[in-house]
Amino acid sequence: MAFYELRQYKVLPGQLEGWVKMMEEEIIPFQVSKGMVITGSFHGETDPSVYVWLRRFDSEEQRVALYAAVYESDFWKTKIAPRVPEYLDRSAIVVTRIIPTGKYQNFCV
Repeated sequence: MAFYELRQYKVLPGQLEGWVKMMEEEIIPFQVSKGMVITGSFHGETDPSVYVWLRRFDSEEQRVALYAAVYESDFWKTKIAPRVPEYLDRSAIVVTRIIPTGKYQNFCV
């Protein structure tokens, strides 16, 4: 069964614009190139410390394979991961797996 990851990040003061730029120009395109399905990217309307995004997976097996393709890559380890602490409070990251409810399951595939 398909499921989503709701990823909630706390952006450091003054870093929202830079973080969104990095997400839109580097992180999301890279992850999509590896097969990730990104279904949304959002920031807080009035709270610049809020950044949320959604990814969809067809199965746990697909999630494991895509995590490996992204997070075990040299590009991620050398170009992306070292820069993340400039923008985010990593200790405040919350990742929640969510599934569509009843009649909405067919809309979320």
